[in-house]
Amino acid sequence: MPLWMSILPPLVAILMALLLKEVVSSLFFGILTGTFIMALYGGCGPLEALGSGLLRVVDTYVVGSLYDSDHVRIIVFTLLIGGMVKVITVNGGMKGVVTWLSKRAKGPRSGQLMTFVMDLCVFFDDYSNTLVVGNTMRPLADKLRISREKLSYIVDSTSAPVVAVAFITTWIGAELSYIQDGINHLGLEMSSYSVFFHSLAYSFYPFLTLAFVLMLILSGRDFGPMLKAERKARAQQVDQVVEPNQEQEQGHAMDALIPLLVLIVGTVVGLIATGYDASVWMDASQNFFGKLSATIGAADSYQALLWSSLCSLLTAILVTLLRRKVKFGKVMESSVEGFKSMFNAVVILTMAWSIALLTKDMHTAEFVSQLLVRWALSPALVPVITFVLAALIGFSTGTSWGTMAILYPLILPASWLLCQEQGFAMEQALPIFYNVVASVLAGAVMGDHCSPISDTTIMSSLASQCDHLQHVGTQMPYALTVGGVALLLGVLPAALGLPSWLAFLMAGTVLWCIVRFVGKKIKN
Repeated sequence: MPLWMSILPPLVAILMALLLKEVVSSLFFGILTGTFIMALYGGCGPLEALGSGLLRVVDTYVVGSLYDSDHVRIIVFTLLIGGMVKVITVNGGMKGVVTWLSKRAKGPRSGQLMTFVMDLCVFFDDYSNTLVVGNTMRPLADKLRISREKLSYIVDSTSAPVVAVAFITTWIGAELSYIQDGINHLGLEMSSYSVFFHSLAYSFYPFLTLAFVLMLILSGRDFGPMLKAERKARAQQVDQVVEPNQEQEQGHAMDALIPLLVLIVGTVVGLIATGYDASVWMDASQNFFGKLSATIGAADSYQALLWSSLCSLLTAILVTLLRRKVKFGKVMESSVEGFKSMFNAVVILTMAWSIALLTKDMHTAEFVSQLLVRWALSPALVPVITFVLAALIGFSTGTSWGTMAILYPLILPASWLLCQEQGFAMEQALPIFYNVVASVLAGAVMGDHCSPISDTTIMSSLASQCDHLQHVGTQMPYALTVGGVALLLGVLPAALGLPSWLAFLMAGTVLWCIVRFVGKKIKN
């Protein structure tokens, strides 16, 4: 089989995603393309190769991907998190948290700031973030004359960036899985958690987006379509405030905080327990943070996440039953509904693992790296290309998960092998590798923010009861502004060797200047 054909499966997946605007079927067609090619060059005729390839999709790659115990643990962790989130939503705990916070808001600025703080608090799941905060803050936003467009922007542009960079979220399992697959493919002796932690230094778009939202709120300035929406909202008189969404019972904030605390503390304890090495802690040459970093780097993150998510779900159930507001049958039904809510994520994960296994068998990464070497492409440009490609796929598919599923198995091995081909030492290659890891996720989130078919964008519109096209039209200029600054002053300079903290400082300064000199004050 010509090696160039190894690029066809991920390429077909990307093109189908652009055409169908749907990721599962796109990944399926990508896998089928690869199995068909291998069967064809294995001696089968075209029709026989098609039939054989179709069967191989399931019996070789889908099943093969599920033979990996780490993959199964990720699925169980994802389901348990979904169950916990549903339980603390049904028992009213999350609503109790945001209601308590909303009482502290007195004006448009404090109302927006409180919405931002709530988004930070609901850091563990983007769906819960948009639905809980959007629905709870909408009546208060109307009372304070904050436009629905601004409310949905704050909700949408805070949810995914927070979830993308937090250590304990419904995303972390998938992120660690994709990273670990890339590490295993290359034979690197690094933990996925360690790589994820180091990549945060290059996660320019998520952090800069959070900073940009805060700049807009604190300065009281806006520009573009959002400025018009805010001025229109301030000019309106609100005679009656709609009561908060009563779909879920009002509960106590502790009903949500206790299970979340168990999740966070449990994960940290689990990481330390599985990575503990007495010789590391007895080494007097290392400081405390060095020892802690070494311990977490050697930890079994999947095991820690399993333990903490199980304990968190059981705690949520116990707390709910002790309150005696929700019957046992309803609590268990909610847990199962939470499991079901994560089914789409599990399907995407499984298909992503399958195409990653396929591209490994077809040596796709080796071909891509050879191609980049032949073009004499500098490794420093790979993070830039990765960011742009991830943004385009994220925009076209409307899903950050799908973008990660398509790009991570392809770009991580290729970027590392390119560095090796060009003679980069380990200390030179690692920053590029970390930048690429961050750029896939950052570009995916940016594309998701600009996409009218994004699930979180649609949910933000629905939760805030904002016209969907108005939400997309007011948010896109902000997302493109931050994305452009992140790419030109963050991703590229860092790839060229500029310290990431200095790149953050430069990019943040430029964004503040844009807000200060382009944005206009809004009269309250």
